[in-house]
Amino acid sequence: MRRTRNPIAMLVLLGVVAAACGDSGDYGATTIATRTPERAAPDRNEAPPETAAASPIAGDVDEATPDATFAQPATTVPDRPERLEEPRDTRFEDYGVNPFVDPADDPLSTFAVDVDTGAYTLMRAWVNEGFLPDPDAVRVEEYVNYFDAGYAPPSDGTFAVYADGGPTPFWGNRTDVLRIGVKAREVPERRRQDLNLTFVVDVSGSMKDQGKLRTVQDALGVLVGELDGLDRVAIVSYNTDARLELRPVPGDDHDRMLDVIDDLRAGGSTNVAGGLELGYELADEMFARDAINRVVLLSDGVANVGDTSPEAILERIGEAARRGIDLVTIGVGISTYNDVLMEQLADRGNGWYAYVDTFDEAVRLFRTQLTSSLETVARDVKVQVEFDPDKVLEYRLIGFENRDVADRDFRDDSVDAGEINAGHSVTALYEVELTREAYRSDDTFAVVRLRWEDAERGRVDELEGEVTPAVLASRFDSADPRFRLATTVAAYAEVLRGSRWVRGLAMDDVQAEAELLLREIEDPDVDEFAGLVERAIRLGA
Repeated sequence: MRRTRNPIAMLVLLGVVAAACGDSGDYGATTIATRTPERAAPDRNEAPPETAAASPIAGDVDEATPDATFAQPATTVPDRPERLEEPRDTRFEDYGVNPFVDPADDPLSTFAVDVDTGAYTLMRAWVNEGFLPDPDAVRVEEYVNYFDAGYAPPSDGTFAVYADGGPTPFWGNRTDVLRIGVKAREVPERRRQDLNLTFVVDVSGSMKDQGKLRTVQDALGVLVGELDGLDRVAIVSYNTDARLELRPVPGDDHDRMLDVIDDLRAGGSTNVAGGLELGYELADEMFARDAINRVVLLSDGVANVGDTSPEAILERIGEAARRGIDLVTIGVGISTYNDVLMEQLADRGNGWYAYVDTFDEAVRLFRTQLTSSLETVARDVKVQVEFDPDKVLEYRLIGFENRDVADRDFRDDSVDAGEINAGHSVTALYEVELTREAYRSDDTFAVVRLRWEDAERGRVDELEGEVTPAVLASRFDSADPRFRLATTVAAYAEVLRGSRWVRGLAMDDVQAEAELLLREIEDPDVDEFAGLVERAIRLGA
């Protein structure tokens, strides 16, 4: 096993920072913060400290390293019912590319967490159909967060925060890439809360294309088998009008649910607002404070009847989300597809957005994730990283362009941010250029703060951890393989979206690193990623 240059530092009980002596042979991101101290969070109007120095927080750290057992979902690509000449009638949003920032001008980087993965699986669908994705469809953070980051869950408390990094072959020699990871506590399946699920299914005419409705029906069939008698399910369909297909029934009434799902037929116009309105009415009827209450929209995102603007639809959803009924959006199809609406609906609905392109992805999403990780553990989760201008020359957040939060709003708890469910993790990557003096010291060059509202208690909590040069490997090939995977995936996304920060980077270089990772990480997702890079090269990326 390759060795890193620096010892692994870990924040432990009573705020004592312990470091191993000499080189460490262990891979894994450094734990920089875990359990929240038993104190009230700072007032929302209190400004963050003006210097990067911070006292270590109290926290218990699980001795398990991030070299965890990785998920092994199936990832085969099935035959398509029909072949497209080219994707058509698609809508994406260009959110721009984050610039480099001088910390002397702005030392704070603040954003809402994002656990969506829809952009990655949408890209996979395009590439497997023989097309490069629209550059505006590429959201780097959703590519990175599709993959298991290998973070161990906290042994105590809601979150563990990790940091590691090092140089990469993708962004030049003068910068390192810093990986910040957040891992939520896990909830065993046997202890999960009861589910109150209302499915809102698009059966408009556009759902006939490329077997979209069949994909939805297969996905729902997977989920039905995971429900039990303590769960409750209702089904709404919509095209020109919304229809009640199934009043709430116990989750073990599998035959009845499957009969309704199989009888769905596509045709007519698309009234998304009407479907969601009826869906939320049912969700209100089923609402139970001690259960997980969700509306699940399955659609290609087209809206052409009734309220068609995202703002009008989102206003209705936002009200329901504030009452504790969250929205999960599941996209299907690459032609006649509105990525913007599906992503924004989930964001405003305090849920998350995913995209199903294969039956295996449906199994991964509905069997592995939807039932086991629907329990929200934290709401309005925000991250703020403060860079010390005496040690950092410049920094750049890679991705999260549409999740930006004003620095002054970090402690304004009325500002909407992201939600995290049990077991979810979030990774953020920064390009950072440190001063020569910073590398020669063990002093803190960044402070990471995490703030959220506990979903169960309603209390606002905050924790923070310090980042020192000790977390940075001296060479790319000596860094944690999962860090190298994250940066390779990010580089792939940057090339696909034409980021000005990777001009001159060849996709062949990305492919070379992806193939090296195949020898170190046993994960079908990594195998598939290497194949997607190869296909993208053949398509002219």
